[in-house]
Amino acid sequence: MRHVPGTTLAFRWRKWDGSPHWQHECVYLGADEYGDWVGQRIGSRSFRPGRDVTLRSTSVMMLPHDRQDFVLTVNDAPQVTRVYIDVAWDAGWGDDGLPTAIDMDLDVVRRLDERGVYIDDEDEWEEHRVRYGYPSRVIEMLEATAHELEARVRAFEAPFDDATADRWLAVLARLDSNA
Repeated sequence: MRHVPGTTLAFRWRKWDGSPHWQHECVYLGADEYGDWVGQRIGSRSFRPGRDVTLRSTSVMMLPHDRQDFVLTVNDAPQVTRVYIDVAWDAGWGDDGLPTAIDMDLDVVRRLDERGVYIDDEDEWEEHRVRYGYPSRVIEMLEATAHELEARVRAFEAPFDDATADRWLAVLARLDSNA
């Protein structure tokens, strides 16, 4: 389902067992050859049970057209975490036309400090693969996905490069200036 750029959306995450996870207040930006892009404005909320965050910088998120195993987020300055990729299951557009995904714990991160690029939350992955009983084929596939994405981020391969995200951050800025 395609939305008109500027349409307000809620991006809803859940855990493997169906329990609610993060929800992000977003705006639809458009699509390119990589996927559909949504943005979060300064002042937007991201919340989950037990935590509520108000954004102090803009960000854009991309749901790939041809994959359902990750969601890319790129943060604008002054955030130190530039790229944050949630390894996911069933990422895409729900029957209600809203973006949704199952958070699978593993994340690929590129920070602008000495930490650089790394896979995050491997401890949570180990704990949850037992708690939720992830099937072995899912475990193998998503561990391979995390390593593949880490290599692509290190190589600054599009859409994990700065130029691709900066184009979409500019779209978000134009929407805000026209509002």
